[in-house]
Amino acid sequence: MSDPIRVLVVEDESIAADAHAEYVRRAEGFELAAVARTGAAALKLMAESARDHDMDGIGLMLLDMNLPDIHGLDVIHRVRGAGFSTGIIAVTAVRELPIVQRAVAAGVAQYLIKPFTFAAFNEKLRQFQLFHENMARQPSTINQSEVDKTLAALRSPGTANLPKGMSETTLAAVVDLLQRAPDAVSATEVMAQLGMSRVTARRYLEHLATDGSTTRTPRYGTPGRPEYEYRWSARKHQ
Repeated sequence: MSDPIRVLVVEDESIAADAHAEYVRRAEGFELAAVARTGAAALKLMAESARDHDMDGIGLMLLDMNLPDIHGLDVIHRVRGAGFSTGIIAVTAVRELPIVQRAVAAGVAQYLIKPFTFAAFNEKLRQFQLFHENMARQPSTINQSEVDKTLAALRSPGTANLPKGMSETTLAAVVDLLQRAPDAVSATEVMAQLGMSRVTARRYLEHLATDGSTTRTPRYGTPGRPEYEYRWSARKHQ
């Protein structure tokens, strides 16, 4: 069995920091390395861990975007500038699409929007773990098939074979909304909550229904043309 992945939680709110630390303790194959309440503290812990454990001291950083001293994006840039290949999962309440896009461009492996359940948290860690294990098994040079297989581990449900014109970032936002919704949602409701057109919302919802990530049922009793509602399929992702 491989060594557990050491995790640094970077979160300034004490309740959230404690909750995320406890989630890491519950996740199989992971080990809590430390909790940092500021960006500066996170960077210091990264440097100290590198000295004590070579450059692989921290395998994964769970990073809030809104820190009291340094924005999460700046933390990412400094971590990468220092030569760390540490995996980074953004764990944040920030939902603005430009920030999400910049975080993805900067190299975050996953983006998890607060609030979330342990199941959603654990799924992100499981995907990262598969990616980490796939990378460890590969030779020094790999072919296209091996690259595709390794990167596929980081994809959220429904992102495989994404149709032309659809964005993984937008799909992730729709998936997050569905996972958090207490009831089934319609394309109109997704449109209102995510600020996209109804046609776009329905296209993403239909993609997830075809993939099996959602169940689709007619919604009766609404005026005008018939409308479908979509519910996240927890059974598919157990």
